[in-house]
Amino acid sequence: MLFFAGLAFLSVAALADYQPEAENYSFSPQVGSGSGRSYAIMGKGRITAVRVWEAYNNYIYGFQFRYDSIWTEVSGYHYGTPQEMELFQGEAIVQISGKYAHYVQSVVFTTSLGRSLYAGQPVGHSFNMFPTNKNAELRFISGRLHGAITAIGAHWAVVVEPLNGTTEQL
Repeated sequence: MLFFAGLAFLSVAALADYQPEAENYSFSPQVGSGSGRSYAIMGKGRITAVRVWEAYNNYIYGFQFRYDSIWTEVSGYHYGTPQEMELFQGEAIVQISGKYAHYVQSVVFTTSLGRSLYAGQPVGHSFNMFPTNKNAELRFISGRLHGAITAIGAHWAVVVEPLNGTTEQL
């Protein structure tokens, strides 16, 4: 009887650890000094555009995403004219790279079609973020800011569009 109870416990524990959906999500840890207050940019639907503000062609001041047709609040500061990229239908952000020191010095958003948005000055330590699942795309970013962006991390997931046209995250 004790043997069957132990076997049942191990089976339940094994099932609890098995999460097939976990392979659809990944996280690229934050890079940068990480000082200041935290931010996160997220919304409903797919990312359809991105804006980046840079300070005097130097470090990154702020980010903003458009999810479907709705722009998020700016994380950081909107100073001057932003660098902006509008994504095509079915296009997704699949890589974020750049350089950081105390602040995030530069950032490059690369899409599934090979297009890129460059902002900032490439000085400092390099970083490269991408999903672990080849079908995943950028869902949101998070990090810290203190006058400008001091840290950035990326959250990736597989997104499917059902027959009714709304976006769902696996």
